[in-house]
This record gives sequence, C-alpha cells and structure tokens, in this order.
Amino acid sequence: MQTPHKNIPMEWLRTLVTVIDTGGFSQAGELLSRTQPAISRQIKELEERLGRQLLLRSGRTLNVTESGLRVYDQAKKILALNDELLLEFSGSSVTGKLHLGIPSEFASVLLPRIIGSFSQNYPDVSLEVTSDLSRNLLAKGKRDQFDLILALQEDSQTSDQNIVLKDDLVWVASPKFSAHLLKPLPLVLAPEGCMYRKRAEAVLQSADIPWRNVFTIPDLNGIQSALEAGLGITALTRSTVPESLRVLRPSKNLPKLGEIGIGLHFKSRRPSHAAARLAEHLQSGLMAN
Repeated sequence: MQTPHKNIPMEWLRTLVTVIDTGGFSQAGELLSRTQPAISRQIKELEERLGRQLLLRSGRTLNVTESGLRVYDQAKKILALNDELLLEFSGSSVTGKLHLGIPSEFASVLLPRIIGSFSQNYPDVSLEVTSDLSRNLLAKGKRDQFDLILALQEDSQTSDQNIVLKDDLVWVASPKFSAHLLKPLPLVLAPEGCMYRKRAEAVLQSADIPWRNVFTIPDLNGIQSALEAGLGITALTRSTVPESLRVLRPSKNLPKLGEIGIGLHFKSRRPSHAAARLAEHLQSGLMAN
C-alpha cells in the first residue's frame, strides 16, 4: 500500500518566513494579523511536521537554526510560486490607477522583472512608477502623492510593522579587478542622503579604515559601469547586485555592513484592492530574488 503524501500548509511557511524577516513573533503577528500565540503554534506545528527545530528563543533574542535557514530558503521559493500562480489566475478582476514610489537603488531590479510581471498579470491597472531616495519618497508633503511606497529603512531591528523584509548590505566590486585591495579604499557611491552611502562611510570610519570617494553617481546603472571599469567598490543590498559584479567577503579591511529593512507604506489604512495586490506582488518577488 502506498504511503499517503504529507503536505505542509502554506500559511505555516509564510509564518516562518515572516517571523525570520521581521525578527520576532509579535512583529510577525502584527503583519499577518494573527495573535502571538497563533504564530507560536504554527511554528511549533511546522517543526513537528518536519521533525526539526527551526527557531531558538532566548528571552527577546531569536536565533535561526541551520535547519531553519534551509527551510527558510526553500519556503521563500515555494511561497513565490504559490503567489505567482494565484496572481496569474486572479488578476483580470483588478482595476484602478496606482502611483508607486520605489528607491532609486531598486529601480533596475524591480522595473523589468517584478513590476513588469505585475503589469502583465493586471493589465487593467494603470501603474505609474517614480524612483527616488527613500527619504524623499517618505518626506512630508510628498508621500501622499503615492498609493504605495517601497522604502528602505536603516534600522532593520525595529518593530515597525511596515517592514516586510530584511536584506544584507554587502560590498560589491568587479570580478575582473581588485579595487578592494587599494589604499585608501576607492568608493563609488550614490549622493549624500543615500542609506548605503551613510552606512558604508560610518562602518569604515568606525573601523578606522581610510577611504576616498572617487565617483558619486545617482543611479545603479552608473555605479555598475564605474565598478565594471575597475574604478572602485560600492555597497548594495544583496538582492540588487547585478550579475556582472561580485559580492566581496567581509574582512579586516571590509567590515560587515549589517542589514537594511525593506518596508511597504500604503497611502491609506484601507488600501484599494489593486494597491494590496501590488504590495503582495512586490513582497513575493523580492522574497524570491
């Protein structure tokens, strides 16, 4: 007799991913509109189903086990496929006009793939996209222009319920050159106000590592070109690193840059159906990246 297949409920996987991305059970509960006991119960049920401990809690500290990291990576892929399938067959009824604000650093990553697929799945939604620094998008007097804003947040450890994902900030360079070995360290960065620039300079200053700014370029394409020419290195979120560049391993002269929070901010507490679908599409697309 054939052994029946066991399934893992999709909501358990989404709960695990959200707990790890937000860094806590209460934050995940706020984002998923569930109580903290409900979140804990789903994690426990997932651990029992898999026969592995996925998370370790010590006071307010949450640590992810090796098994938890493996499940997390696979869960993001499964959720992305699930969300993509739902979007494909439920998009035709969504209509409206949306104005989306996204960080300059994410424009070349989001526009061709994630936002492009949203437009294909929801052809009746008229979408306008504006790219700028996160702080400018969220500035008073400007944020009300947007139905939805995807913005970077420097403090990824905050309990801010707008944060839906976290991403590592990494050092990036051309694989053909060794600009990271030069002294002082040559940096190619976005203008003042860019969160990546602020973090890179602060980390280097704290570690007493000399650097110099060789290029200030406002967009990722320009930064990519400068790096490919071997002019220097930069800091980017891992999900936005172009294929032509490489991530540099942290070292004594290249300290770890930490994480960046990625938040979704609605214009209204009761967003339209189209805005909610766009937010879901952005989140699942970034999770799969």
